[in-house]
Amino acid sequence: MPASNGVASDAGVYAISVAATMVSMEIQNLRVYERRGLVAPGRTAGGTRLYSADDIDVLHRIRDLLAAGLNLAGVARVLELEEEVRRLEERLREAGGRRG
Repeated sequence: MPASNGVASDAGVYAISVAATMVSMEIQNLRVYERRGLVAPGRTAGGTRLYSADDIDVLHRIRDLLAAGLNLAGVARVLELEEEVRRLEERLREAGGRRG
């Protein structure tokens, strides 16, 4: 989905240093979150990580959940459940459109 700047929200545009600054985290933490599967930034042909606006939103959510006292396993579970809720809500919207 295009953001207000015309770039798709899932397009990788931020280098890891910029992304880390945007979410007030250390670069190494972002690498850990990627290894744990919590975030999946795009990569350039040369292997440089590029974080999208969607990735930045996920990193903000991770930061908030960690601040609330969850460990990384808990964060992963919350993110999984939130994604499942989004999928189910989409299915309900689609089903509602077919009925009407």
